[in-house]
Formats: sequence, structure tokens, C-alpha cells
Amino acid sequence: MELEVRHLRALCAIADTGSLHKAARTLGMSQPSLTTQLRRIENSLGAELFSRERTGCRPTPLGRSVLSRARPLVEQMSALVADTRAAAARSAEGPQLRIGATASRVIGGWLRRLRTRLPETDTSLHVDVSARSLLRLLAAGQLDVAFVHEVEGSALPVPDGLGQRVLVQREPQFIAMSRDHPAAARSVVELADLATDRWMIDPAVDGEWDGVQRVFAAVGLSPPVLRGDYNTAASLIVMGEAVAPCQPTSGPRDDMAIRPLRGDPLAVRLLLVSRPGFTEAAAVYADLEAAYRDAAMRAPGYRQWLLRNESPLLAGSAVA
Repeated sequence: MELEVRHLRALCAIADTGSLHKAARTLGMSQPSLTTQLRRIENSLGAELFSRERTGCRPTPLGRSVLSRARPLVEQMSALVADTRAAAARSAEGPQLRIGATASRVIGGWLRRLRTRLPETDTSLHVDVSARSLLRLLAAGQLDVAFVHEVEGSALPVPDGLGQRVLVQREPQFIAMSRDHPAAARSVVELADLATDRWMIDPAVDGEWDGVQRVFAAVGLSPPVLRGDYNTAASLIVMGEAVAPCQPTSGPRDDMAIRPLRGDPLAVRLLLVSRPGFTEAAAVYADLEAAYRDAAMRAPGYRQWLLRNESPLLAGSAVA
């Protein structure tokens, strides 16, 4: 006899209830049928899995070992069934758009445009600091599109078969610092001005630490580094305990200064990646491009940077 998931489920029920009678009721079968099934399972494995006692059934040492491996399989099968049924129900309800993105101020405007364009579509959002994780979900068919950034010098491994559209070929990374930082008085900051500051890096962001390390190595500097998430970084920056790279679209704050770096040594490439056969990629990209332009225009420091660099974004054309 080959073991099936139903057999593993029966073993778990017996262990959970401690009784063949109670387990049979839980499984919706008669006690004699369950007793026969347990005997066949034990014969198949060649060992007794439960000790039958007057007070009920107790797993033997081998039974506990089998149960420790059976439970995850039963749980995974239950999750598979539940997820499949949920997906089928969603499909029956109407079209879906599953979006993934790394953190960005652009996301809100992008979603608003998508819901206006596709009012009958159920749009979901999955945010992750790791672009690689989002690309894996995309390749597995769990997302339709992903808006991700690729740190300059740290190429993202984009799985074969996925479509790619470049939103911004080279977006400069600005620096966030406290309002009373000496460098905050300048409109453009030199790297040397920040050489003695603690730099806050999120190790979960693919390529961020490597990018910062390369930039400082190129100029012979080695500032102290702290590792933590964006929320921790913000609190430390405001207190003057750290500085950190940030997106140029980051909005102005009363308690924080955001400045460009001289020469823009830190940069990322912004990509929209889509699953194979996704027919709405062009429309989704157009909404993302418009949302990015709006976010850029609302960030004073970035708007000034775009003016200095004569970016075509200012003319409303494609970002380059």
C-alpha cells in the first residue's frame, strides 16, 4: 500500500485527539474503518505507530518521528487546496492585476491611475525591499508586473522569459541627513562632507551596500556603517546619528534635509518587469511613467536637479 495524504491526515487526527473514536468523528468516518486504515498504514511501514491504551492512543517513538514529517505535508496540502480555491474564486469574480514593487513614493500615484484605467480589475500590491524576491515571485507566476530598482554596478539576475521596460536609465540617489547637519546648508553635498558620518544601510536591499562600498573605495574613504531598515534609519537621521542614501523623489520633511551628491556617484536603474504573455504591460508602464513624473515634480530637490541636467522628463517626454 502506498501512503497518501489522507493516510497522513488520519495519523495526525489520531495524535491530536488521542483517541480512535474521536479521530474518526473528526474525519467523518466510522471507528472500525479508521482502525482498519491505521492497521494497514502500520503494516505498510512495518512498525507500530500508536500504543493502544485504555485511556486512548499514544504515539510510539517511531510514531512521533513519522508525525513530525507528516504534519508539514498535511499543512502544505491544505494550504495548496485553500490557495487554489481562493485563486479560482478570484478568477470567477473578474480580472486581476498583481503588482510587486520595491518601496517608492511613486506607488500611490501609480495605483490611482491603474484603478482609473481598469476600474473592473482587482488590483493587489506586494511590496518588498528585495528586488530579487519580487523577480522570483514574477517568474513563479505569482505576480503580473514588478517595479524594481537595480543598483548601479550590481546587476539584477532577471529570469529568462520576463519582459523588461526601462523607466529611468540612471536615477541619482540623494542623501538624507538631519536639518542641522553642516552639509545641509549646501544645495549639493560633497562625499568628503559625509566621510565621518555613520552611514545607514539596509542589508535587505539588493546591491545597496555594495554600491556604497564601491563609491567610497573609489575616493579612498571608509565611513562607519550601521545596518538597519528604513524606519530605523529615519529616526537616526532626524537625531543626527546617521546619514543614508534615499530616492530623489522623497518628499520634503521639516525634520530632515535631502540633498544631491556632487557628481551623482550613487545611482540606480528603474525597471518594470512583466511575466510572459502579460498583455497590459504597455498600459501599466504608461501609468507608472506618468506617476513617476508627478512624484519627481513634487520633490523640489529632484526638480532642481532635473533642471540643471536638462532632463527630458521636464518636457513630459519619456524619462532617459
